[in-house]
Amino acid sequence: MIVPVIMAGGVGSRLWPVSRALLPKQFIQFPRQQGSLFQNTLKRLQGLPDLGNPIVVCNEDHRFLAAEQLRQAGLRGNVVLEPRGRNTAPVVAMAALIATHQDPEAVLLILAADHAIGDNAALHDAINCGNALARQNYLVTFGSVPTAPETGYGYIKSGKPIDDASGKNLGNAVDSFVEKPDAETARRYLDSGEYLWNSGNFVIKATTYLTELARYAPDIDQVCRQAFEGLEQDHDFSRIPADIFNRCRADSIDYAVMEKTNRAAVVALQTLWSDVGAWHALWDLASKDNEGNVLEGDVLTTEVTNSYIHAGSRLVAAVGLSDAIVVETADAVLVADRGKAQQVKKIVELLESMERREVISHALVHRPWGSYESLVNQDGYQVKHIIVNPGAALSLQLHHKRAEHWTVIKGEARVTRNDDVFMLKQNESTFIPLGSKHRLENPGNDPVEVIEVQVGDYLGEDDIVRFEDVYGRVVEGA
Repeated sequence: MIVPVIMAGGVGSRLWPVSRALLPKQFIQFPRQQGSLFQNTLKRLQGLPDLGNPIVVCNEDHRFLAAEQLRQAGLRGNVVLEPRGRNTAPVVAMAALIATHQDPEAVLLILAADHAIGDNAALHDAINCGNALARQNYLVTFGSVPTAPETGYGYIKSGKPIDDASGKNLGNAVDSFVEKPDAETARRYLDSGEYLWNSGNFVIKATTYLTELARYAPDIDQVCRQAFEGLEQDHDFSRIPADIFNRCRADSIDYAVMEKTNRAAVVALQTLWSDVGAWHALWDLASKDNEGNVLEGDVLTTEVTNSYIHAGSRLVAAVGLSDAIVVETADAVLVADRGKAQQVKKIVELLESMERREVISHALVHRPWGSYESLVNQDGYQVKHIIVNPGAALSLQLHHKRAEHWTVIKGEARVTRNDDVFMLKQNESTFIPLGSKHRLENPGNDPVEVIEVQVGDYLGEDDIVRFEDVYGRVVEGA
């Protein structure tokens, strides 16, 4: 059985301001896409033989996003929650332990959730070759055939060909892994024809990986085995125990195993591949207009060439730009040189150091019960637009530092306020005093929309005490 392992951690900081900590790039549907990068990764696997349910590894903050997008894709999967990011070597170890518990002969198809791949047939061909090699106990990575002297990727130098019993070439032994090169070295790699871009995707037999991990990184192997023994089932999620897993050192599968083992093999991926690592990648992937521009949303331009302009919530007009990136969202605008797109991460780091909320979430925030959007946020008060999905309910909660006013603008809501439970119809309002236990529910079949006005000295989302919650969030922030 082939078990897909979808690595869905990370925050995609180079795609800020669209990608943010609470809604990272893998769960975003970018323009011209059908579904998110995560969902498209899952869809690419349709038609592969002997395919098991996926194991999705993500962090706590994204668990409901992953579960809902799995549901939308019509799939059931095991969503495994990392208490803290520890890079890919421990992630794959946990997935291997889970998979071998179900099938001792399981082969892991390890895929990043946020990559773009052009041709599914070419991907399936590479997976089938990789599966054949993995069953011979090779640790197989996919290498993308380079099309340019790219300095943003690591490279793999191909070694001796590996054929099956009939003489068909399945792939090559790995001669060496190479770090991201300078421009001159990258050009030499491209011209030689011996190097592939390191895609960071793998096909590995679970038991083979665990054997090699124990040989080359025994400390990681030991901690992950202890964490597996303490794995907890929490509703639809498998929760890795934090007190054990946090002791694990962070390391990538490349550094921990692939660069040390003598069983590393590479299969060439004969199609377009991108890790969608920065805004220039979206410009590369998209079709351009006659001026070489990619324009998304309500955009007007004059004398603009070779640029990527994204309007998320309003008109964006640009004049006299070349090789530029402009990305607009409801609460932030990014302007960058297209050749410096990787440096957006420095802006994110600056925002983090300033503790700015724009690095964490959008004005529109998705929750398992629906969503809320901050319309006005000033000292002492905030106005939100809340949407509660049919049959959904917010937690029974209270706030120590703010009172709330609710007005229903669409649908009919059930309100709990201390000991009172009552219905609130369209154009009706109620007041939730500071310190009152309260809950907002939608018992109907259509979404309920509410305007909430918060008033208080502190309006942060961490001012919340939960008493009951159908989503298992009693001890967390909203």
